[in-house]
Amino acid sequence: QVQLVESGGGLVQAGGSLRLSCVASGRTVKIYTMGWFRQAPGKEREFVAAIGWSGGTTGTTYYADSVKGRFTISGDNAKNTVYLQMNSLKPEDTAVYYCAASNYCTGYACTKTGGYDYWGQGTQVTVSS
Repeated sequence: QVQLVESGGGLVQAGGSLRLSCVASGRTVKIYTMGWFRQAPGKEREFVAAIGWSGGTTGTTYYADSVKGRFTISGDNAKNTVYLQMNSLKPEDTAVYYCAASNYCTGYACTKTGGYDYWGQGTQVTVSS
């Protein structure tokens, strides 16, 4: 099992920045990809970004079109921590942000919730206009 704990959410004005962190513990050696998803009230959980964590895809990044150029995903394997730097935030970025870990996904599969095996509890991000 893998446990994920997110932090760094909060309230920020439009145009501002936040950095989310997610620390993984447990059987982290099995993690192949780490990702971030978000869910706004009344909407489905949607993909934000992902990063290859081990094997041949280590460091490969994927982004949703809606955040490309504004958000950056990065990781520190030694600390078992993945980050999401969010810049130029917009009110429509308001959501609960979830960290996720996958034992196997690559490419397109990593943009789907079904591609992930473990989820954090989420952290709220609110962007005011």
